[in-house]
This record gives sequence, C-alpha cells and structure tokens, in this order.
Amino acid sequence: MPEIRHLPEAPTGRRPLAPGAGIDAHRHDTHQIVYACHGVVSVTTDAGTWVAPANRAIWIPAGTVHEHLAHGDTDLRLVGLTRNPLVLRRPAVLAVSPLLRELIVAYTGALEDGERARMLAVLLDQVRRAPEQPLHLPTPRDPRLAAVCDALRRDPADRRTLAQLAVQAGAADRTLARLFRAELGMTFPQWRTQLRLHRALVLLADGVPVTAVAHRCGWASASAFIDVFGRAFGYTPGRAFTL
Repeated sequence: MPEIRHLPEAPTGRRPLAPGAGIDAHRHDTHQIVYACHGVVSVTTDAGTWVAPANRAIWIPAGTVHEHLAHGDTDLRLVGLTRNPLVLRRPAVLAVSPLLRELIVAYTGALEDGERARMLAVLLDQVRRAPEQPLHLPTPRDPRLAAVCDALRRDPADRRTLAQLAVQAGAADRTLARLFRAELGMTFPQWRTQLRLHRALVLLADGVPVTAVAHRCGWASASAFIDVFGRAFGYTPGRAFTL
C-alpha cells in the first residue's frame, strides 16, 4: 500500500489539473474546501466518493484520508481552514452560491495577508450558510452488496431489478434492500440514481453529448435525464460547463 502523505496544513491556492489527473491519498491536520471553477472534481475516502461540478464544493474535515481526481480540464481551488465553520465531521458536498464562488476564486488568488484575513471572515460566513447536497456515493462493505454495486459501476445503464441482481450476488433481494438502507443510508433506487448522476458528470466533463450520456447512464430518454439532472444540480446538463 502506498504511503499516505501527511500535511500539517491543508494547502490554499489554485491547481489546474488535466483530465484524469489527481492528487494521491493524503491527510492534513486542518480542514479544506475543494472547489472546481471549471470541470468536475471527485474526492474519495474509504467511506465513498463525493463529486462536485462548478456550483458545488466538497468539504473535507481535518484528519480525513482522501484523494482527488479531475474529470475534464479542471481549475481546482483549494481553501485550507484552521476553523471549522460547520458542524460536519465528515466529508460533504455543499451548494456554492455566486457570492461564495467569487470569494473562493479571490481567496485562492494573489492576495496580501491583510486582504486574505478580511475576506476569510466573509467566506466562513458563506460556507456556514451553504446547504449540504446529497452527492455522496457510499462504498459498501458487505461482499454481497459490493457485488451488486460493482456490477452497476461497470455499467450504470444496467436496468436489472434488485431481485435480478440478487441472483448474481447470491442473496435474497430483501436482504440486499436491507443492506442498502443499513450500510449506505439509502434505498437501492436512490443509490443507482446517485451512481448515474456521478457518471453523467464525468461523461459531460469529457465532452460526451447529452443524448449519449443519457443512454450510457441508463435513462430511458434524454428528457428524463435532463429532468433528473436539473433537479439534482439546478441547471440543465447542456449548461453544465458554461456556468
């Protein structure tokens, strides 16, 4: 297993990443906000994956071992914080308002110490007000549940029911339904929708057309995909990278 880097402080600044580039597993003693001005960034821990397009940011509490991955050309902004403005002690995806976006962009740019200190107070206020978004794809631990989730990860367009997938996993569908709720905190349909939204963001970042994304992620039509995507992110997939 590669050695996990330990950073005393979470870095602050701008880090452009090419498609598929990432930052290996590490942890830091302070908190961090991860935001992609352009592109999509995902953060993975042993508890799962969080993904964020340009109107979302990822909160990483101090001490969390995590790694980053860029999807599409990504303008990554990192904000290290010694204070925790949230009650959260776990990673989370936060909504990013237009004001919070501009604060993050400015704060991670070239500022004098006095300017940075004054801006930080406003930034913390905005982070405190940012609502959490349900964009976490939790990792299963039970091998039967993992078998089902792995099959769907390989092909999000797989439309088999939980009962059909249960045969492959060697478990009863009732058992798997219970495990989805107990281990992952969501139902099977909710988890599959999360998986499809995650994959859709990655494909859109890679420049795949909307209709093809809908097909490859398992939606019956482009209009059905656009509707689900719009309710999840607040804009249509066609506008995903023009914000």
